[in-house]
Amino acid sequence: MSPARKELLVLLAQKSFRLGEFKLASGGTSDYYIDCRTTTLDAKGSGLTGQVFIDEIRSRKWKPQAIGGLTMGADPIVVAVSVVSRELHGFLVRKSEKQHGTGQRIEGFREKGACVVIVDDVCTTGASTVQAIEAARDFGFEVVGVVCLVEREEANGRANVEKAAAPAPFVAIFQANDVRQEHLKQNPSGDASPIFAIAASCELCGRPAVTNVPRNRCAAHQI
Repeated sequence: MSPARKELLVLLAQKSFRLGEFKLASGGTSDYYIDCRTTTLDAKGSGLTGQVFIDEIRSRKWKPQAIGGLTMGADPIVVAVSVVSRELHGFLVRKSEKQHGTGQRIEGFREKGACVVIVDDVCTTGASTVQAIEAARDFGFEVVGVVCLVEREEANGRANVEKAAAPAPFVAIFQANDVRQEHLKQNPSGDASPIFAIAASCELCGRPAVTNVPRNRCAAHQI
């Protein structure tokens, strides 16, 4: 594991991973929650994210002209990779076409026929990643690879993404268990206060919640 990849794993375990009981966007429940945006939007984490993704892309010799993904989980990854690489353009995929202006769904880089890589922060069922793949191809891009930061392997989303991406390969930088193990290494006695949170972020600042009693709040805003 490269130094940048190891640093990124440590940061994800520290900033983005929480143990507890959580309701997921997919409708299921889990004993852990990963909010990658607290890492990918971190000053240090953004640079590490960009470096790790560009290293992965280059190692696979995909040679894309641009990277993009579904807003908003992919947004900070797209920007980080573009800035670090100084050569890859970025594009964002709206969840639906906007109803004003040009009405376009793809924002940013828009060169039809270009080779692109689709990125995402977390792959659970794979629904957001699949949406981005389909929108990119509908626009006229050639998808040469798909990369997510963390794959929740227990949700079996890989099969959905691989089917949509084929013949392009799907790669996960980390498995959720990698982040869990690093988190447990950092917190050998376990999380001090297991929580149940439907919205696993602080209502006041958006950071990961550490309690939902009486409201969802982070450590700084606990009541």
